[in-house]
Amino acid sequence: MNGYNNRIEFKGQSYIVQTQDKGPGCPYVESLIYRSGRLLTSKRAPYSAFLTNPDLPAILERMMEDQHKRILEEIVEGRFD
Repeated sequence: MNGYNNRIEFKGQSYIVQTQDKGPGCPYVESLIYRSGRLLTSKRAPYSAFLTNPDLPAILERMMEDQHKRILEEIVEGRFD
């Protein structure tokens, strides 16, 4: 499984965001958001509609990147305060 893993500091709190493809058996991209070691929430984006698309690897990479980036932006906007 490929994915992204970032730690970000915001207002004295440490956040970790992990985003990964769960694989064709569970066709969704999942992000886990932690604050100070505790799971705050998760976000999932299904991709079953793209399973037969020959561009699936590129689609997945873009989905993971976009979702991960969006969550990092939400953290610095104060969404998870």
